[in-house]
Amino acid sequence: MVEPVRRDSKATTHFGFRTVKAEEKAGMVRAIFDSVATRYDLMNDLMSWGVHRLWKRMFVTWLRPRADMRLLDVGGGTGDIAFAFRACGGGHVTICDVNADMLAVGRGRADDRGPGEGIGWVCGDAENLPVASASVDAYTTAFCLRNVTDLRGALAEARRVLRPGGRFMCLEFSQVVLPPLDRLYDAYSFRVLPALGELVARDREAYQYLAESIRRFPTQEQFAAMIGEAGLSSVSYRNLSGGIVAMHSAWRV
Repeated sequence: MVEPVRRDSKATTHFGFRTVKAEEKAGMVRAIFDSVATRYDLMNDLMSWGVHRLWKRMFVTWLRPRADMRLLDVGGGTGDIAFAFRACGGGHVTICDVNADMLAVGRGRADDRGPGEGIGWVCGDAENLPVASASVDAYTTAFCLRNVTDLRGALAEARRVLRPGGRFMCLEFSQVVLPPLDRLYDAYSFRVLPALGELVARDREAYQYLAESIRRFPTQEQFAAMIGEAGLSSVSYRNLSGGIVAMHSAWRV
C-alpha cells in the first residue's frame, strides 16, 4: 500500500483561479463532483453538444484495446472509458475514482447495461493509487488530472502502476490552437457553462470552476514535458476540436 501524501499545512495551490491551502483542495474538488454526480453525464452531453462521446471513442481507438490488456482507468467513475474499452475487445478494467458518488453512478450504468463482468470499482486517489506497482498494461485518465492537487505526483503514480512496456494515455481539456476559435471558446466557457450548470446541475460554482481549471492546466507541450519528466517515454499528443481537448500518450520502458 502506498503511504498517504503528507502535505505542508502552509503549502498552497490553485482551485480554479483561487489560491487555496494544498491540504484543502482534494476535499473541495470532491465536494464539487459529489454535487453534480447524478447529472454529470447529462451535463457532458449538453456542454459539448455530444462531442465528448466522439473524443472518448477516438481516445479508446488510439489505445488499441486487446483481450489480454489490463486497464486502470483513473477518475473514470461513471464508466465511459471502461465501457468503450470493453466494447472494443479490451480485457479487465479497474475504475479508480476518488468520488464514491461518481462510482455509484457508474455501477448503476453498468447494471443497466447487463452483467458487469470484467470491470472492478475502487475508491481511491490519483496521487495515492490503491494499486500494486507494475500491475497494469495501460493507464487511462479522462478529464481528471486537472483536478488533482499534485499533478507531478499523479504522473509518478501512473508510471509506478504501469508494467514495463505499459502505456499511459490522458484525455484532457487543453489550449485552443485556432485563433478564431479561442475567443468563442472563452465566451462559451465563462458565460454559457456556469449558466447551464446552474440550470441543469443546480450548481453554478462547479461549472465556473470547470472553466477556470481548464485555463490553469498546462499547455499541450508543457504537459508533454511533465510526462517525460515523470519517467515515461515516447511522449506524443494529438489535438482534437482545434485543441479544445488533447490526447497525450506515453510508454513505460
